[in-house]
Amino acid sequence: MQIIMAERDPRVLRDYIIPQATNIASSIVNLAIEANNFELRPALVSFVEKDQFGGCPMENPHIYLRNFLAKCDTINLNGVSDHAVRLRLLSFSLMNRASDWLLNEEPNSFTTWEALSRAFFAKYFPLSKTTKLRAEIASFSQRGDESPYEVWERFQDLQRRLPRHGVFDWFLIQTFYDGLDQSLKMFVGAAANGAPIEKLIEAKGALLAEMASNNYH
Repeated sequence: MQIIMAERDPRVLRDYIIPQATNIASSIVNLAIEANNFELRPALVSFVEKDQFGGCPMENPHIYLRNFLAKCDTINLNGVSDHAVRLRLLSFSLMNRASDWLLNEEPNSFTTWEALSRAFFAKYFPLSKTTKLRAEIASFSQRGDESPYEVWERFQDLQRRLPRHGVFDWFLIQTFYDGLDQSLKMFVGAAANGAPIEKLIEAKGALLAEMASNNYH
């Protein structure tokens, strides 16, 4: 009768308790790169780390991501796609709550840049924030003694905070004009050579932008 001896497990009890590094996986799956000897140079990583996103309510995820993509676009190597670079660099551009969010996602959750960026906006720019900013645009009004330049820049800043606001150009111009006090409405009319609001709408804000610029200079 042949006796088969079970192979002895060399591990001791503490080996089962202490976490193993082999079980740790990133939530981001890096895309394959065809280029030989590709590496993220320390200077590039430091460049990205200078403008990190922390996930605070006052931070604008749209502006952060736009700056991040601009930095990634400085890299142009044969065999290295834009998405591969973005997936590798994003974690270096996050800190505090945002870094914790990415670390706490399930391992191998993101295999494409589209999926990662969509999850990022779902976390830091939810529908409630979009609704709030749209309401701020719709209820825009001039403050105190704001100059034409100042009030126009503040209105533009609201739109920059919500790039894909889904608001028609005619509504934006009408909203801006209606939010001005009477003296500034007269100033707009004079600067536009008496053009009615319909003409401003047709120009899609070009006349207002030029007016604000002239006022600034």
